[in-house]
Amino acid sequence: MSWIHLKDEARAIRSLIENGSATGPFNLVAPQAVTNAQFARTLGRVMGRPSWLPLPGFVMKAAFGEVADLLLTGQRGVPQRLADSGFQFRFPELEGALRDVLA
Repeated sequence: MSWIHLKDEARAIRSLIENGSATGPFNLVAPQAVTNAQFARTLGRVMGRPSWLPLPGFVMKAAFGEVADLLLTGQRGVPQRLADSGFQFRFPELEGALRDVLA
């Protein structure tokens, strides 16, 4: 699962706007993708709560419809062009990003 902290997303957009030579598509995702299980464990650790109970796929499909397929199978985006442009992430790892968001 690809993710990005909102602060990094806003900074990346601004950086690309200010960079006159940046054209075409850019993946605005953090450099470290995680699995749904890793996300749940990290979120549980940051919140100080257990995260051992998985959510069944049929519940996800009932709640989110077609979007559940993306959540269940994932999609790994790589920010290669963003990194090549010199962008530096403030939150390259999920735990730091979640701690900042939930602070």
